[in-house]
Amino acid sequence: MNQMGTKTAFAPMLTIRNGVTDIGFYKNAFGAAEHMRLNNDDGSVHVAELIIDGAMFHLHEIYPPDETFNPEKHSGVITLGLMTADVHSVFDKAIAAGATILSPVTDYEYGYRQGTLLDPFGHQWLIESRIPASPDWKG
Repeated sequence: MNQMGTKTAFAPMLTIRNGVTDIGFYKNAFGAAEHMRLNNDDGSVHVAELIIDGAMFHLHEIYPPDETFNPEKHSGVITLGLMTADVHSVFDKAIAAGATILSPVTDYEYGYRQGTLLDPFGHQWLIESRIPASPDWKG
């Protein structure tokens, strides 16, 4: 911990299109709790801080003319890994909330159960948990 009492942790910043007023996908899909939000004059989200089971991330609108962080403008993709005890439940809930399946939930011999989703704002999520590795796996 530093002098301000902050524990070192990753806090990804995901961008959303200008004018977005509904960020309910993250609440409905992953059970995120909204910790803080700053709205623009038109009611759209400028920045929001969300927490999933103690893990924090931020949503921030793309601010023109600098669209540096716009995932729709760049070929580089960042995938957020969300570790959970019940991959199938979280995965299915996210699909019901509006996510698109990129790869279905699969058990891998290296000891992970994983499935990949695309959220409505263009961000990839790897929903995953550890499972026993295959005794035949040579890793």
